[in-house]
Amino acid sequence: MKQSPATATGSPALSSNGGKGHDNGHTDVVTRAIDENRHLAGALLPILHAIQERIGFIPPDAAHRIAESLNLSHADVDGVISFYHDFRAAPPGRHVLKVCRAEACQAMGAAALEARLKGRLGIDFGQTTPDGAITLEPVYCLGNCALSPACMIDGQLKGRVTAEGLERLLATLEAKS
Repeated sequence: MKQSPATATGSPALSSNGGKGHDNGHTDVVTRAIDENRHLAGALLPILHAIQERIGFIPPDAAHRIAESLNLSHADVDGVISFYHDFRAAPPGRHVLKVCRAEACQAMGAAALEARLKGRLGIDFGQTTPDGAITLEPVYCLGNCALSPACMIDGQLKGRVTAEGLERLLATLEAKS
């Protein structure tokens, strides 16, 4: 099973108290997502998507509440959150940078871009820079194979990314942060 994302400082994204701790003010969002979607067949995914759409991640206390409301085990809910790469168990950085790791992008130099990014930012995939500016995530196809290597920053697709283009992109992000 994929490990939960962590910050560059290595703190775990999921709480160790079974999700029963402090809610950080997200109780209303979680309650509303549950109430709006619990009637659906297979309600777990729509609930998780609704929460993440509203606050950008699934707070640790949410898994326990969702499990209780859907009569699922806490492990079932945590398993879904950790299985799907797009669900986050911790707040993302102000900018989310996704790097394509599919074969076409790898063949066109994505591995070198990935290494450059990790070195420049001082983080690995699934981590956020200590200043909270950038979260680095792997993605396994952006559907932009003809323009590889590709990445996505804050939902905007970039193709034919070069080392120089990557530096310009990072400089732009740093100026915005």
